[in-house]
Amino acid sequence: MSKPLPEENLGLVHLCANRFRGRGIEYDDLFSAGCIGLLKAAEAFDTERGVKFSTYAVPVIFGEIKRLFRDGGAIKVSRSLKELSLKTLRAKEELSKKLGREPTLSELSEVLDVDEYAVAEALSVSQPPVSLTDNSEEGGGQIDVAMPSPEYEIGDTIALHQVMETMEDRDRQLIYLRYYKNMTQSAAAKILGMTQVQVSRREKKLLGFMREQLLM
Repeated sequence: MSKPLPEENLGLVHLCANRFRGRGIEYDDLFSAGCIGLLKAAEAFDTERGVKFSTYAVPVIFGEIKRLFRDGGAIKVSRSLKELSLKTLRAKEELSKKLGREPTLSELSEVLDVDEYAVAEALSVSQPPVSLTDNSEEGGGQIDVAMPSPEYEIGDTIALHQVMETMEDRDRQLIYLRYYKNMTQSAAAKILGMTQVQVSRREKKLLGFMREQLLM
């Protein structure tokens, strides 16, 4: 499976950026920061994880937008640099497959017909993200939104559904019955042909798995 193309997932950036409208930073700047997150997610995404790209990308995009607020809106990425970054990522992936190794700056420069400095700058935009579980950079800088945002809820829903798609049918049905149909464990157990204790134990494991995947 090939890595996802960032330009095919720009809708995720709009989805995330809309959450922060009216918070003191222009939408274009929010979108630019989100694009950096999208590029990072595309570069670092591991297709062997068993989850879809959107599940991984949404929290990375949110992280870059929150970083923009922490830095006082200082992140500025020109449209031309964003376009070059996308081209550079594609060229890097294609050359890696062709050569069987990471291409050099000079090789990318020749393919893209730009100087090596421009290639290096474009690659720096798409460096892999730091761990999302590392609190050293958070420093109480989380942005709290006063009113619930429909776009944010959609983002959470997308991520949740992507995680559920990786689960076995019976496990997915268990979660559906418990949290979408609001059934008791006993009622769900009768439908699934399990005991209440079995449902309780399995549910606990599934919730732990889902939490781990959503925080990746």
